[in-house]
Amino acid sequence: KIGRFTNSHTIIESKMKESLTKILEIVKPPDFYQLVSSIIKEKGLCTIVFFGVNGSGKTTTIAKLAFKLKEKGFLPIIAAADTFRAGAIEQIKSHAEKIGVPVYLSKYGSDPASVAFGCVQEARKNKRNVVLIDTAGRMNTDTDLIQEMKKIVRVSKPDLKIFVGDSLVGNDAVNQIRTFNSDIGIDGVIITKMDADSHGGLIFSVARIIKKPIYFIGIGQDYSSLIEFSPEVILKKLF
Repeated sequence: KIGRFTNSHTIIESKMKESLTKILEIVKPPDFYQLVSSIIKEKGLCTIVFFGVNGSGKTTTIAKLAFKLKEKGFLPIIAAADTFRAGAIEQIKSHAEKIGVPVYLSKYGSDPASVAFGCVQEARKNKRNVVLIDTAGRMNTDTDLIQEMKKIVRVSKPDLKIFVGDSLVGNDAVNQIRTFNSDIGIDGVIITKMDADSHGGLIFSVARIIKKPIYFIGIGQDYSSLIEFSPEVILKKLF
């Protein structure tokens, strides 16, 4: 019951925040850098593979994460395992040069799984402790490319498999998340272009469908514009 002099809008907003907070807590991640550190401590190397559909901002996101890992004192190396998309190798090479992170390159048409495996070997040889594997964008309906992704995972044996999703995609993301999780397995999510989306619909889809942690959200173009996910950040954006 709402009191006579109570602002009903305030009460409704408060209840909405309370409900949304419960949902957002489902995807609240552990500390990403502590997780990576613990994997390195156990294995000497943390390997992370990134995947998602075309145009989700995956390659730029990997560069942003490499930049942040380097800032935190890690020694990342990037595997340019997108050997399909025209300009992909040049794009990741350009990013790597700008942020001062080594990149493991091959030729267009090379087997992406071989590139991923080669980068892991290179990392061990040169004492790099985080491998970030960039892969070609692929639709969740493309069976051949999903099989290729499975091979990359099988060969590189990643510690984390991260789905990079575009916040602007909307309802299409539901099927993407469901299929990728079923076929490949998602350990965590990074959501891009949140600076252009005020609703955060993809976040709630992740919470509802796979209940996996959202590690970061992208909020701009520069390398520092990848921030750790927290319910508070999203609620501030919504209200």
